[in-house]
Amino acid sequence: MTSSKYVRSFKRYNLVFSVIFLLLVSGYAGTVSFLEGEHPALLELTVLFVSCMLLLGGVRNWTLRRQITSFMDSVDEMVDRAIHGREKMTHFDETSLSSLEHKLWRYIEINKANEQNLETEKNTIKELISDISHQTKTPLSSIMMYSQLLAETPELSGNTRLLLNEIESQSEKLEWLITSLVKLSRLEAGMITLQSTASPVIETITRAVSHIYTRAESKGIGIQIKCDPLTKARHDHKWTSEALFNLLENAVKYTEAGGTIRISAESNEMFTRIDVSDTGIGIQKEELRHIFKRFYRGCSARDYEGIGIGLYLTQKIISIQGGFITAASEVDKGTKLSIFLPKSKCVNTDRFQTQPG
Repeated sequence: MTSSKYVRSFKRYNLVFSVIFLLLVSGYAGTVSFLEGEHPALLELTVLFVSCMLLLGGVRNWTLRRQITSFMDSVDEMVDRAIHGREKMTHFDETSLSSLEHKLWRYIEINKANEQNLETEKNTIKELISDISHQTKTPLSSIMMYSQLLAETPELSGNTRLLLNEIESQSEKLEWLITSLVKLSRLEAGMITLQSTASPVIETITRAVSHIYTRAESKGIGIQIKCDPLTKARHDHKWTSEALFNLLENAVKYTEAGGTIRISAESNEMFTRIDVSDTGIGIQKEELRHIFKRFYRGCSARDYEGIGIGLYLTQKIISIQGGFITAASEVDKGTKLSIFLPKSKCVNTDRFQTQPG
């Protein structure tokens, strides 16, 4: 409870006390006058008694208010000193205020120690991620380079060439996995700062589509975009484009040849909504609440290549920018994933919502 709430509560209690006090005094004076008659001396004594009681109540009320105000000022000063590390105010007096100050200092000291430990762990994680990224890229690049050189050898047999192609394919998947995990780790460790600005979303959508268009065209999947060029959202162009690419990649992967992917965007007072809908295999209702978990793959998705990190990464990118993502789907009819991006600066959220189609 804040100090203002304490003051309001005190005023309510004081009002109730004053009303009860007046009723009791008035009732007492009236009863005495009624029982003893209208003797002048009795009336004077009654008036004097009532006046003294009212004066005493007023003094008591004023004193209590002063004590509470003084206590709240002391607490405010004590908290301010503790936060800024200045000299203690009570110097270990045997009072409740001294006990409160001591506990407050202990809490702040523990909190600062925890912050230092977290910062140390964060720096350790940063170094570890950088080492992993550096140490894995070199041998992986060598494997891919040697595979390409071997592929240029004309005397390779058919089976050898097939195996070599498989090595290249798996190396590319491993490179993508390592890159995705490093990106995710950097986001979670706070090593990457997203630069969110209010800008049109059509450019972000177009960039994401350009990276998936060839793959969609090879499967005969049409991509339709419905977006007003003036529709804006506060977002990081590069990272939001990557988040949309992950959604589009899944849409192409889980949509049969000849299907359709629709992308639309519209704004309201608080958010800009970007929908990515497909005509793919869909997601079972009971699995919708799990699809944004790290490495989760639904039953129907296990026949397709993937590791279950794309949607988790997308959700993380969107939530860091203060947005959220929802999912709606129906088996064999398709899936619609909706990204909500804020139109102005807002507090970051880390949530997602799912709902049946």
